[in-house]
Amino acid sequence: LRKFQKSVLYAYDTQIIRQSSSRIMTHNMRFLMILGVLFGIVFTICAINPHDRADWMLENVLTVLFVIGIAATYKVFPLSKISYTCIFIFLCLHEIGAHYTYAKVPYNDWTLAVFGSELNSWFGWERNHFDRLVHFLYGLLFAYPIREVFVRVGNVKGFWGYFLPLDLTMSTSMIFELIEWGAAEYFGGDLGIAYLGTQGDVWDAHKDMALASIGALITMLIVAAINFKWQRDFAKEWSDSFTVKDNRPLGEHDKI
Repeated sequence: LRKFQKSVLYAYDTQIIRQSSSRIMTHNMRFLMILGVLFGIVFTICAINPHDRADWMLENVLTVLFVIGIAATYKVFPLSKISYTCIFIFLCLHEIGAHYTYAKVPYNDWTLAVFGSELNSWFGWERNHFDRLVHFLYGLLFAYPIREVFVRVGNVKGFWGYFLPLDLTMSTSMIFELIEWGAAEYFGGDLGIAYLGTQGDVWDAHKDMALASIGALITMLIVAAINFKWQRDFAKEWSDSFTVKDNRPLGEHDKI
């Protein structure tokens, strides 16, 4: 009788979990579809008469591949609403940069029309800093989705659940700078200059990577502070993440 009761309870719990998971999947699917439609509208508007069609196409190669990847992996690996929202915001800002080219986004004209003065004049800037904003937001907005992947796929915990997302954000920022350099060398001319977008700053790549790193660090500190406040085993999980799991040198014990 006890075995029968346990099997019934197990079947009931399993059914509840499946139903709950199904509701979450359906709700997230609707949310993702809404964001997809909104991004489609932004993408279409920004595709109309861009400042430099060739640069716009080059800027959107990785964007299109990324969006296809998100859509293709939704059923097997749906992300949280927070992650989808962060990605959506970043992609929309990227499309604005691609439409005008990053060095020519007219934010000064926008603030002049609204506030009667240019944004650059408020801070004493001389260059167009829209690219710097987007690099900072790459770290700020992508660190959380990256952390979600590490936690759910890599099962990382404690310190590594915050360090590895920061590390990967910094690494991918560096890789993108290398891609920009390679594209500028390959295409050359005005297209290469527009895509690289240094605006004469020899330290442009370094500053971009630094801003992405700072953005990711801020996000990880916020997430860590929230978990410290609400996660009961935060301290234990953090401490356990520094313990040695295997004291044998990697791979060497198989050869000795």
